[in-house]
Amino acid sequence: MSRKPSFANLKTVAQTAPAATPAPRAVEPSAAVGEGAERTSTRPISREGRKQIAGFFTPDMSFAMHMLARRQGRSLQALMAEAFNDVLRKHGESPIGE
Repeated sequence: MSRKPSFANLKTVAQTAPAATPAPRAVEPSAAVGEGAERTSTRPISREGRKQIAGFFTPDMSFAMHMLARRQGRSLQALMAEAFNDVLRKHGESPIGE
C-alpha cells in the first residue's frame, strides 16, 4: 500500500519545477478598431462590448429552456434577453434589448 504524499515534499517539487509562463494579457477592444486593423483579441467579435450574466439552475429548467429555444428556432441567449427585458418591464425599468 502506498503512502500519501507529504506537504513537505511540495517545497522540493516547487524548487525543481520549471518556471511558469505568464498568462496572456487581455487586449482592450479599442486597440483593434478601424479598417485594416489586425484583431489581436481572442474574444469572438460577437462578444465584443458585451458582458456575461450567468446563473445556476436545475437540470429541469435548463432542459425546458433549451427545448423552448429549439422549438422556436432561437438561441438560448435570445430567450434569456427576452426574459430579462420582461423582468425590467415588470419592475418599471425600460427594456435594454439584446
